[in-house]
Amino acid sequence: MSGAEVSPGFGFTPGVRLPGGRGRTGVIHTPHGDIATPAFVAVGTKATVKAVTPEAVSELGAQAVLANAYHLYLQPGSDIVDAAGGLGAFMNWPGPTFTDSGGFQVMSLGVGFKKVLAMDAAGVADDDVIAEGKERLAHVDEDGVTFKSHLNGDLHRFTPEVSMRVQHEIGADIIFAFDELTTLMNTRAYQEESVERTHRWAARCLAAHDELTRERTHRPYQALFGVVQGAQYEDLRRRAARGLAELEASGRRFDGFGIGGALEKENLGTIVGWCADELPFDKPRHLLGISEPDDFFAAIANGADTFDCVNPSRVARNSAVYTADGRYNLLTAASRRNFGPIEDGCDCYTCTHYTRAYLHHLFKAKEMLGATLATIHNERFTVRLVDDIRASIEQDRFEEFRDAYLGRFYARRR
Repeated sequence: MSGAEVSPGFGFTPGVRLPGGRGRTGVIHTPHGDIATPAFVAVGTKATVKAVTPEAVSELGAQAVLANAYHLYLQPGSDIVDAAGGLGAFMNWPGPTFTDSGGFQVMSLGVGFKKVLAMDAAGVADDDVIAEGKERLAHVDEDGVTFKSHLNGDLHRFTPEVSMRVQHEIGADIIFAFDELTTLMNTRAYQEESVERTHRWAARCLAAHDELTRERTHRPYQALFGVVQGAQYEDLRRRAARGLAELEASGRRFDGFGIGGALEKENLGTIVGWCADELPFDKPRHLLGISEPDDFFAAIANGADTFDCVNPSRVARNSAVYTADGRYNLLTAASRRNFGPIEDGCDCYTCTHYTRAYLHHLFKAKEMLGATLATIHNERFTVRLVDDIRASIEQDRFEEFRDAYLGRFYARRR
């Protein structure tokens, strides 16, 4: 490292390492507190975890929250969040915060896929991927992305420099470099072009981040993570990870790394492992957008430290809840006269105060409280699972815990 700047108030301390593996525990240090890893980061897209208060998110054990730069840029405006004192002050969350760069939403909303980018790409290759019946709202060029707002159709422009400015104004402790998100349907040739473009954008993000950090001395230091793309190709993933790990611009290097892009579920652990092999051991790795139990175990075993996903809260609003015995729907007849909790032994606020019968009634009656109570349970379930995985690593029983947990959770699929 050639004299790169030290990042004040931010760091990562690796802890216990899985024997013979890439997985580890650790602690991410931020200006607003530490995050014990592995950890699940609750998603508060628009500066709120939908349906629940920040106080409830804290009580259910979440160590950090992630908001979305694209959405906050459009509404209420990153300048307003800045004037409020930054994301944490704006939403009354005292702990660590993340923002993603906006690249995911620019692309996913821009081609009509919304939040669903995982797909089966077998036999498909198309560089003009667009959801059926949708208009393309985002167009990528070398300098950045031009896109139409999904709210009102207004035209906007995101470049690496704009993303950095927006994220600095939002003021999260951990921010991400602006990247181009591809899908598994894109051709190999396009994936190669995109990885190179994302690398060039990453260098511009580092330079802009350095300039903004020097300008905004009234705010705590924000850690910048580079994002590894490359889809399902090992050589591209490894090349992208090595390139970001070595990249230095304006005297700065990345403080950590995100692993992004659409992934085929069965290859998730393998792809995370490729990236972890090439990334520095002493910097944290965040896997963007996963929350299923088997994905956590696979990703953690292969070196991922933190995760975020909207899924726990999104499915909760549709009456689906997670338990150690799998996922089920509260609207089924089995819950109508069930006066027990969502899950026996669960310590969440919902399970210690309310019954399945009551939640069944709330969803049938379309009462908002149903979404609130189900979300509290699902977020607690997810946070606790990753906490328990961390404990299993510390206690040298990861494989035993994984096999028993997944065997029970997915038993009904057999």
